[in-house]
Amino acid sequence: MAALAPVPQPALEQPVIAWWRIPIVWLVVGLPLSAVVAATASGIIAVRHADPVVDEYKASLRHAAEESLVNGSAHGELEPAETARNHAATPKH
Repeated sequence: MAALAPVPQPALEQPVIAWWRIPIVWLVVGLPLSAVVAATASGIIAVRHADPVVDEYKASLRHAAEESLVNGSAHGELEPAETARNHAATPKH
């Protein structure tokens, strides 16, 4: 008697899933898209509501210079920040 050939079984097919039903797709698409939207919104806010230029720094320097002419040197709150920072540890005479 001849050996019987095995009967081929149909391959088990996985069901086809639509791409929008796969959760990782939403992360791959959603996170970069949300970053683009947030950057665009930040850019629009920055352009439309730009802060005005502050001229108080020049006025305070002018005031400190006038004060140093009157008193001989600027001290305390009238001293420019660069001078105060550079000489914070210097002993006063």
